[in-house]
Amino acid sequence: MKSLAKSMQEYAISNDLRSREGVFQTKLDGVSFYYAPTSSPRRPLLYQSGIIIMGQGSKRIHFAENAVSYGVGDYLVIGVPLPLECEAFNDNDEPLLSLCVDVDLPLLNKLVDQLNVTIPKTSARGLQKAQVTDELSDACIRLLTCLQDEAETKILGPDLVKEIVYRVLIGPQGNTLMGLVSQDSHYARIAKVLNRLHGNFSSPVNVDELAQDANMSVSAFHRAFKEVTCESPMQYVKKVRLDKAKELITIEGKRASEAANLVGYSSQSQFFREFKRHFQLSPSQMT
Repeated sequence: MKSLAKSMQEYAISNDLRSREGVFQTKLDGVSFYYAPTSSPRRPLLYQSGIIIMGQGSKRIHFAENAVSYGVGDYLVIGVPLPLECEAFNDNDEPLLSLCVDVDLPLLNKLVDQLNVTIPKTSARGLQKAQVTDELSDACIRLLTCLQDEAETKILGPDLVKEIVYRVLIGPQGNTLMGLVSQDSHYARIAKVLNRLHGNFSSPVNVDELAQDANMSVSAFHRAFKEVTCESPMQYVKKVRLDKAKELITIEGKRASEAANLVGYSSQSQFFREFKRHFQLSPSQMT
């Protein structure tokens, strides 16, 4: 049987990714492919929620006082968007390759309902690592093959994504996704607050109001928020704003002062100071 690494290599070649770097959208909504030709030093990144299956190379993620290393044979389950620091390592000068699958909440609800299992009510960390099973690897290989053909992508793609999400749900870290379905768990409540924050991150943040939205006391909200994200609410928002500002500057070509305004900074000097501290580069050095 073809290996997962081989399937990713073939996908990268056929889609002409070998001279590029980054996360690239595939022909199927919610499925992307990561390609990086070389290693990269530790740097801040905003990880979106979803499933990341590593095919080649390895990474080390740092958050708070914790670190998680993952590479060939591993996958990450990320239940909520997380601002992290990441360093990447290629092996034998081979590029880093991974498949990224978003998790659609309606699909997640349907699968959990069909599984007929007890949904955990305790909080869980928003990121966990597990080993790729033969069944999950096979589903990913079939998805990568399917993505090479437009008709197959439309007809077979959604079912293959469904199978991948199912394989993760029944795996050792399935609770990271399953907990999102529970309406009563602190984990699901924090996830909903994070969705609101990402939808309106430029507005002033009031922790008391966030706790009220989560139907929790302020102390319980702080505790649950840090358990899920490894950050305090205000630190989380600051890192998200800075990451969005970096996107505006490097991708959309916005001026630093304009980017600061758009992400919610009222003080230009504070923005420049925090941006430099976070990225170890000034906004002008990013362009």
